[in-house]
Amino acid sequence: MSFYDKLIANLPEVASPTQKKLSFNEKLKWTLITLVLFFAMGLVPLFGLGQNALQQFEYLSIILGAHFGSVVSLGIGPLVTGSIVLQLLNGSGLLKFDTHTPEGKRRFQGTQKLLGLFFIIFEAAIYVFMGGLAPPPELVGTSAFFYMQLLLVFQLFLGGVLIMFMDEVVSKWGFGSGISLFIVANVAQTIFVRSFSPLPSPTNPGMSTGAIPALFQSLAVGDAITAGLQLATVIATVVVFVIAVYTQAMKVEIPLSFGRVRGHGIRWPLAFMYTSNIPVILVAALLANVQLFGRLLQNWGHPILGSFVGNQPVSGLVAWIHSPNIVGKLIRGSLTFTDLGHSLVYLLFMIGGAVIFSIFWVQTSGMDARSQAENIMSSGLQIPGFRKDQRILERVLGRYITPLTVMGGIAVGFLAAVADLTGALGRGTGILLSVMIVYKLYEDIAKQHMMDMHPMMRKFME
Repeated sequence: MSFYDKLIANLPEVASPTQKKLSFNEKLKWTLITLVLFFAMGLVPLFGLGQNALQQFEYLSIILGAHFGSVVSLGIGPLVTGSIVLQLLNGSGLLKFDTHTPEGKRRFQGTQKLLGLFFIIFEAAIYVFMGGLAPPPELVGTSAFFYMQLLLVFQLFLGGVLIMFMDEVVSKWGFGSGISLFIVANVAQTIFVRSFSPLPSPTNPGMSTGAIPALFQSLAVGDAITAGLQLATVIATVVVFVIAVYTQAMKVEIPLSFGRVRGHGIRWPLAFMYTSNIPVILVAALLANVQLFGRLLQNWGHPILGSFVGNQPVSGLVAWIHSPNIVGKLIRGSLTFTDLGHSLVYLLFMIGGAVIFSIFWVQTSGMDARSQAENIMSSGLQIPGFRKDQRILERVLGRYITPLTVMGGIAVGFLAAVADLTGALGRGTGILLSVMIVYKLYEDIAKQHMMDMHPMMRKFME
């Protein structure tokens, strides 16, 4: 065994359950414990923090599952960034992992964890040493300032590692994945606050923070523009929810039969959103990281990625990959052709990124035609009218999986971009992600509950 394999084998990890099947209550317990712990960690401030320049990027913290200024300021950013880098390296052929074998899967997952640890340290250092999360300004110029920076990096590292292990706990002991769970938690909290909060808005003390109270307040004083803006955000949010739920229900069902039992068969479902929310998570995390690093580089005096005025990117790459609120500008009467061009660039970027990551994810996660054919053959199933041969089954599945991968990537990228451009509450991308995650979580919970309620079905599935 090589040194690298020994290193991967000795990485700390959450132990998998010893029993083959976990009960519904057991999975629910660990999912809720992890969720409560995530919210609790978001309330723990960083010791020695003075300036928090990242708190103005609230919309990025939603997507990253982060609480800037707390021990989980990094959120899921390092884990998703590591996944992006590994998929790009694997997809380009610079690194090659045979994910169809147990050894290849182990090396791929170990490399992913190592990259996650690297990006936890890297992003923690970037956030602190580039001024995003800085010690109190009165310590500048003293030796205590540097030691306090190291202490902040250490706290961020601990928070990042805890998020990594919490993700493993949910993946092995709970429902879904921790990354998805943390995104849903942040989005749900943000939508609830921005919809119903009666507290005064920081930018407009005369109006509530929540869109619904602000809508009635603006109608009461005859402010048609503000009322239109609040109503547009609420409608956009509802429309995104409806479309996302509808598209989640679209699927192609391939009829399969048991080779030895005539007259009995099942349907193998292939969802239209074949790669689900994964491409949007990766694209959104990539955009969020570019925005954060762009702001930190500007604070450091090197606006390589573009410049900001307040919270708004105004030039460079960060401006072109930041979605303008088209509906809001239209209501205010400030919509220009530049805004339309900007929207088109953002739309194409989201669609292109979602398609690329969809293709990479299918190839590295065992969702390709070859892996699916192996799963079907090992279950003793075959397609009626075709010879029981894995190569034939792989070719038939490829006719569906490849188009679904591309079309699903286009659809999910388009929906996420349009949702962002309409200014939906909690960011359109966040809403789309949360709906898709909750829908998938509902399917997993329903399946687990069904297995627990029907022992004969559980025995058959085993």
